[in-house]
Amino acid sequence: MASASGDGNATLKRCLGVLRDARNDSEQFAALLLVTKAVRAGEVDAKTRRQIFDAIGFTFPNRLLASRQPPAGCPEHTFRALGLTLLACFCTDPELAGHSQILNKIPTFNDVLVSPCGPDSTSMIDDVYQCLSAVLATARGPRELVTKGTVSALCQAYVNCSHGSDRALTLLLGLLAVAEAKCWQRDAPHLLAVLSKLSDDFLKSEDRTKFELCEVLPHFIPLSPPLSQDSQGSECLCRLYKGLANVLASKLSQSQRDPALKLAACLVQACGSEWIPAGSAGSKFLALLVNLACVEVRLTLEEPDPWEVEGKKEVVTACYVLIEMGIQECLREEKPLLEEVQKMQLMRIMEEAFGAVIFYLRQVKEEELQDPFIFASVRVLGAWMAEETSSLKQEICELLPFLVHYAKKLFKEGSPASSLPQPELVSTEGSGLPPDALRFLLPGFCHLTAEDRPRDILISEGAPALLCEYFLHQWEVLTSKPGSLAPLTSPEMSLQTTCGIFLNLVVTAPDLIRRDKTFSSLMDVLLKSLPLLLPQKDHLVLAANVATLGLMMARILASSAVLQGTQSAKEFFGAALLFLSQAHTAQAEPGGGWAVAVSPAYASAWADVGELWLLGMQALAGCVPLLPWLPQALLQARWLQGLSQLLTRVAPASMEFELVAAFQGVLVELARASASCRAAILAHRGREWANLYGMAALEQCLSEP
Repeated sequence: MASASGDGNATLKRCLGVLRDARNDSEQFAALLLVTKAVRAGEVDAKTRRQIFDAIGFTFPNRLLASRQPPAGCPEHTFRALGLTLLACFCTDPELAGHSQILNKIPTFNDVLVSPCGPDSTSMIDDVYQCLSAVLATARGPRELVTKGTVSALCQAYVNCSHGSDRALTLLLGLLAVAEAKCWQRDAPHLLAVLSKLSDDFLKSEDRTKFELCEVLPHFIPLSPPLSQDSQGSECLCRLYKGLANVLASKLSQSQRDPALKLAACLVQACGSEWIPAGSAGSKFLALLVNLACVEVRLTLEEPDPWEVEGKKEVVTACYVLIEMGIQECLREEKPLLEEVQKMQLMRIMEEAFGAVIFYLRQVKEEELQDPFIFASVRVLGAWMAEETSSLKQEICELLPFLVHYAKKLFKEGSPASSLPQPELVSTEGSGLPPDALRFLLPGFCHLTAEDRPRDILISEGAPALLCEYFLHQWEVLTSKPGSLAPLTSPEMSLQTTCGIFLNLVVTAPDLIRRDKTFSSLMDVLLKSLPLLLPQKDHLVLAANVATLGLMMARILASSAVLQGTQSAKEFFGAALLFLSQAHTAQAEPGGGWAVAVSPAYASAWADVGELWLLGMQALAGCVPLLPWLPQALLQARWLQGLSQLLTRVAPASMEFELVAAFQGVLVELARASASCRAAILAHRGREWANLYGMAALEQCLSEP
């Protein structure tokens, strides 16, 4: 064998000498034939490959690829085949594979893949796949392949079952792994065609191919654009649903069930429950899916062997995705997929699964906190805590110290924990942001701070200070775009929920607000943020939260220096008044006359804003006697004039009692706190309002000497 290799290398060296000394194309061609024959036979080691390149460079392969006329008696693609063989040889050297002379041949490689394949073309196609595989492994390769159209060529080769189509699929998997978004942006129709073929094969296959495809298919399910928006994508989803229903209804081994659960989780991640049809069959499938996921979670996390857990983290993370869907579907009221009986059964089963998650998290050691699986476990528990507030309360209270510590550690230190290599996606919505465990815990914390015991635990563990820091950070993220508020849904939602937690603390633990200095810092931010926030049309709900929280905190912190008529305090109260005063307007009635109505700008968000508006009015009334400069500020803002116009114009019967009480509360405090305000109210027919709208307290106040 060694002798044969030595003879081959000796022959190659003679050929290389001929190449260097050749006097015409015929001699060069003869030498090249011998070189490429040796290359194809695998008789070339790394050193000799480099010698070939040093001898001929890219010049000869380029000439061969450009030549159109083959030698007499040779196949049509002879020169091209020789050139590709040489390039395939060069590409085995990683340094050469990333050379611009190789990268600019990508269109040629693509052309070979999509051209009709004859018996004499197979070796040429093999060489192209070798080149493309080498290019993919280079730093610049994936980007060059995507931009130069290789995804489309590979898709066509696979769909047409061309020679080497299995290698086309492997290359596609590699490209999607490193450039999924760009691939789908440029070549969605071709990738959909591949998904269509894969889903068809998945549905029809009856052997182990079905389970192998479970591993492949997730790579071809895009998060964006949604598959359900496209007719071909919808057909793929239908086939995948039917295929998975067949698989999961069968008796499976663990090695067969795990890929199926991961595929289902991938579909849920991309499409929610849209891929599951309505009706009896769909509801049974969904219930089975969530049931299997819960069983898997319990079997794994109640298992005392840590090595067993380690090997199952990926599939359990997929199960978390399915369970989170189960929570959403059990709460869904409009066009529910599940029947009430199924919902009750699943809630009980999920409760047992979350018992296992809590059990597992209680065993976690400090050195394990960076594990992405811990992040996924906390996230799914957060989803349960956000919706199910009555079950596992004792267990969750016992886990709260860990949850606060974990969220604090990730927030303050940052970690790779948000980059899960599993179906679960936990994007932090922006490069450079720390992993955001708090984001998923906030809704649950909001429920818990309304109850005595869990609130006391959260306070004792330092959650309020952490939440203040978190609020400041999220505000910076939201306002990081120069000149305007960035339209980032996640930071805005986090800020709103954090405001909800603080509102609970303001109501239930006012002493904490007074004594904890972090709330003074928060007050400063609220004063400065509302004037920036209110003019932004798309941020009304957050503005309502900030305004109401600021007003309620100002009532508690009224003696603090920042609220003693400072510029920031005046600007905040001016913005808060604007928010409160613009919420209602007079609207013409069909039969004539005018009625009070929510302003058009507030109408779409009123379900989220209405209660905050009422709380804000109550808090404003509470601030009037505590801040001596405030009554005059309200007069200067012409709030009384605006209210007078509204009350004079609309029919008293059109105004609900809560609204009347809210206006009366502020008017009474103004009349008591300031003689000029009392005079202004009387000048604007205050006694008449009081009588027409049943404002007894105001009427009495105005009647007093």
